[in-house]
Amino acid sequence: MALASGPQENLIQDSGSWEQVVVEGSLGAVEPSLAKARVWLEGQSRTDNNFTNEYQGMARAALGYSVTDRATIWGGYTYLPTDNITAATPHAKFKGQQDAFSAFRYVLPTSFGTFTFRTMFEANFLPYNNNEVRYRPRQMIKFMHPMEFEPRLSLIGWDEAFLRANTTTTGGQSGFDQNRAFAGIGWTFNKNFRAEGGYLNQYLEGYNYNATAVMHHLVMASLFVNF
Repeated sequence: MALASGPQENLIQDSGSWEQVVVEGSLGAVEPSLAKARVWLEGQSRTDNNFTNEYQGMARAALGYSVTDRATIWGGYTYLPTDNITAATPHAKFKGQQDAFSAFRYVLPTSFGTFTFRTMFEANFLPYNNNEVRYRPRQMIKFMHPMEFEPRLSLIGWDEAFLRANTTTTGGQSGFDQNRAFAGIGWTFNKNFRAEGGYLNQYLEGYNYNATAVMHHLVMASLFVNF
């Protein structure tokens, strides 16, 4: 990692990559009476330190219900193991965060592209957090614009902001937590498979707003599987 100079001396900038596979579908494929019930499975691998360190993984599972053909509610669990190679002690080197979450997603097709709005509310169970639970709402807005000359090819942009709803021992001071902004392209192979790739900027605020903040410059690749 490199420490930025100039007006933002408390900002560390780094590069890396995120790869993810997201599987989602209706349980109607298993039982017709469960056509409105949905399942969401997701796995991620993340590198930092200029692509040299696989520092974090993510596994997520959720069940959902299609309120309408555009609106879905979810409830699920996330496991987020993190390996901090710069930690001074083994105690701080590895952390396995667990989250319980609820979510609401709304998909809005328009004549010029598709907007997706996703609101999540997480309860973060952080290691060494004095048995305190951090509550963290997050909001994502995504836009996909299919190209006229090749509808399978899309321009994609999304942004997701995270807030800390409360102050906890290791979860940080309440307020702004992080922001993720993505710009890239997508390719729809068929109704079941879509790939996306591009640049992801992740900004993580310091623990108490006086601590050093981190900005990751990331190459992100995603595969979405629908059934």
